[in-house]
Amino acid sequence: MGTEAGLIVDDLRCVVATWPRLAVPPGGCATLAGPSGSGKSRLLRAIADLDPHEGEAYLDGTPRAAFAGHTWRQAVIYLPADGAWWAERVGDHLAAIEPDTLATLGFDTDVADWSVRRLSTGERSRLGLARAVALRPRVLLLDEPTANLDDATTEAVERVVQARREAGLAAVWVTHDPAQARRLEAQPFTLHDGTAREAQL
Repeated sequence: MGTEAGLIVDDLRCVVATWPRLAVPPGGCATLAGPSGSGKSRLLRAIADLDPHEGEAYLDGTPRAAFAGHTWRQAVIYLPADGAWWAERVGDHLAAIEPDTLATLGFDTDVADWSVRRLSTGERSRLGLARAVALRPRVLLLDEPTANLDDATTEAVERVVQARREAGLAAVWVTHDPAQARRLEAQPFTLHDGTAREAQL
C-alpha cells in the first residue's frame, strides 16, 4: 500500500463518512457527489489533515504520518467553497501574481490592489483558486468550486485546473454535475450511507 505515485487514500474515516480506497495519479482527477450534509467536505478536510480522522493517506508513496502537518497541507491543499480572507488587499493573500491564471479567471493583475471587501462571492471563489494554485500543490481538493458560477466562469475554472493537471497536479473535486465530471475525465465516486464508492457517469 502507498507505493503508487500521486494521492492514495486507504480506509480514511472521519466522524461521518469513510473513503475505503482512492488512487489519483499525477494529472488525474476523482469527483465526489452525494447528498448535502453527507460528509463530502469532511472527507476532503480529513485528506488534507485538517480534521480528526483514522486511516491513512499517501503522497507519492510516503504516508501522511511521515510529513510535518504544515508540509502535508502545503502539498495537499483543501480549497473550500468560500475560503477565509484575513487581510485587506487581495494581493496580500497571493503567494505569487500569475498573470495567465488571473486572466483565465477574468482578472487583470491590478486585482492584487483590490480590497477584499469589494469581492463578490464568485470573485472570492475564483481568486481562492488562484491563491491555491500559486502555492504549487501536488494535490488540490476542490469543494464545489463552481457551484455559484455561470457556465463561462465554470469553464474558466476547469481550464485553470486542467492546465495544472497537465503539469502533474492530482485533483479531487466535489461536484453534483455529471456533465462536469465527464468534462474532467474524472473517476467518479458517490457518497451514500456514509461510504464513498465508485460510481458510473
